[in-house]
Amino acid sequence: MPFQEVKHPLIQHKLGLLRKKKTSSASFRQLVNEISMLMAFEATRDLPLREVEIETPLEETTANEIAGKKLVLLPILRAGLGMVDGILDLIPNARVGHIGLYRNEETLEPEFYFFKVPKSTDKRSVFLLDPMLATGGSANYAIEKVKKEGFSNIYFLCLVASPEGVAKVENKHPDVKIFTASLDRELNKNGYILPGLGDAGDRIFGTK
Repeated sequence: MPFQEVKHPLIQHKLGLLRKKKTSSASFRQLVNEISMLMAFEATRDLPLREVEIETPLEETTANEIAGKKLVLLPILRAGLGMVDGILDLIPNARVGHIGLYRNEETLEPEFYFFKVPKSTDKRSVFLLDPMLATGGSANYAIEKVKKEGFSNIYFLCLVASPEGVAKVENKHPDVKIFTASLDRELNKNGYILPGLGDAGDRIFGTK
């Protein structure tokens, strides 16, 4: 399933707290971490496993480990940084890259300024991280960049998404798996998600 709205009760409870206008930056950061970890748990449900032989304190036995190369977490700067630590708590061996994009407030189109990923991309799964999937412009730009680097198994994890943004990504990249905690109602005339949660970057870093 390329699109999934994760309805776990803990995620929905924490998302409600995240949306509140009076939630402090410290609490907002913590909630983003917690929701991201819970969403990663759902998104990794179908990762392939392989059997390995291990030794317990009592005997040798067969156990499972994740097959293939280490996952890559690729936050879209700057708000995506807020999702990294929660997922690293769950998957500490993941590699972390960065992609720098910002939205031009006049055209609503993405502006690119930085890109760094692990050199060996073959057969690695990549989790693109951004708290919000709004117009879909930044998401599509980021997906195109990672595909050019050789990634093919791509997940897009966000906390809230607009129907317009999801449709735009699905139309251009139907192979990308989108996970969100909420499919919100719509975009307003300025391209912000309603009801949304405000500017995630400003709320994470306390810059507004």
